[in-house]
Amino acid sequence: MFRELDPLLHSQLRLSIMSLLIGVRSATFSFLLEKTGATRGNISVQLKKLEEAGYITIDKSFQDNYPLTTCKITGKGVEAFERYVDALKDYLGK
Repeated sequence: MFRELDPLLHSQLRLSIMSLLIGVRSATFSFLLEKTGATRGNISVQLKKLEEAGYITIDKSFQDNYPLTTCKITGKGVEAFERYVDALKDYLGK
């Protein structure tokens, strides 16, 4: 029997964001925007969903008088991502 895949991570953009953050742990909004190729509006909505789930934290500050948004993966986010990857491996028979 296959394990259920986390519906929050089953979205391509949210999975892309989490995949990036699992490698770097912390990234700016601009970095995530560039790497995912998503629109500002779409990525903002998906980041908010990940934050509400406790998978990431979002810090808003200023750098040289410009807004700076930094996203960090949480311990809960790391665990959710690892469970998701393990569940996918079950589907692939690995």
